[in-house]
Amino acid sequence: MQALVIHGKQDLREESLALPALAAGKVRLRMAFGGICGSDLHYYHEGANGAFVVREPLIPGHEMAGVVEEDPSGKLAPGTPVTLHPATFGKSQPGIEGKPHLWPEGAYLGSASTWPHTQGGMSEYLDVDPGMVRVLPTSLPLRRAALAEPLAVGLHGIEVAGGVENQRVLVCGAGPIGLLAAAAALAKGALEVSITDVLEGPLSRARALGVQHTYRIGGDEVPQEAFDVVLECTGVPASINGAILAVRRAGVIAQIGMMPATPQPLALAPLIAKEVQLRGCFRFHDEIDEAITLLAADARFDDVITHVLPAADAQNAFAIAKDSDISGKVLIELWP
Repeated sequence: MQALVIHGKQDLREESLALPALAAGKVRLRMAFGGICGSDLHYYHEGANGAFVVREPLIPGHEMAGVVEEDPSGKLAPGTPVTLHPATFGKSQPGIEGKPHLWPEGAYLGSASTWPHTQGGMSEYLDVDPGMVRVLPTSLPLRRAALAEPLAVGLHGIEVAGGVENQRVLVCGAGPIGLLAAAAALAKGALEVSITDVLEGPLSRARALGVQHTYRIGGDEVPQEAFDVVLECTGVPASINGAILAVRRAGVIAQIGMMPATPQPLALAPLIAKEVQLRGCFRFHDEIDEAITLLAADARFDDVITHVLPAADAQNAFAIAKDSDISGKVLIELWP
């Protein structure tokens, strides 16, 4: 089978790999589209995602859509359109029994956090546990379905924040996750949604999605104490500090953007004085099911996708995805 394989920093190759026999209890999928995520960019451009270093050839990709190739159980017919919940959950612990995404010793498709690495979905075929498979409605095209995983991340942030219905919402960062979080907030009944970014390109894409107010950092003044909920999607300390100023007293900040595992310069005095709640968000639990429903109902999500390139042009796709001024979500079409 064909696959995209990262061997190290800026070393991405299209390779022919042996197709193993389908293991008992697994379902074989033929992949159609894979979205390039921030972690994929780090693995390619830096050879590592934070502390997780590429130590063996790694197939990236956890934002996937495709069709069933083979299901020995007979429950899924060949050709059934699907997406994936990319997590394999670890071991439950007291206090988090209902939060399997937080259980230790779990794994995620396309991740170097485990040894051996957990191979991802940017390959011609992918064998997975049946519980990871989500069947798509007929109204949802495979291309748009590749947004289900990142949209679920945004939906989880909204869940952690306590919901956004009738709330004034600020999204910090208009990259793909920020755009999808903003679109999700609109779909879930936010009173109004605003968004920030340092670049005009992402802000223009936010306006196309229906976001009411956009603020270019460095040029526009973001109102202070004006928002009930802030969805922080950058992980940049300056943006988090801005979120603390922008949220109202006793408001909530959902920290969706990941940060490095090192001390960071955060100005927490206003957070303390205003009794603001800063809540961490990590991946998602079952929000991918709601994401599928939203994607099937609203074609505007297509506006988040700015580029679709073939697997043969994957290096160019990764370069484009790094340039957030020109690109939103970049998809790779996997050997149609």
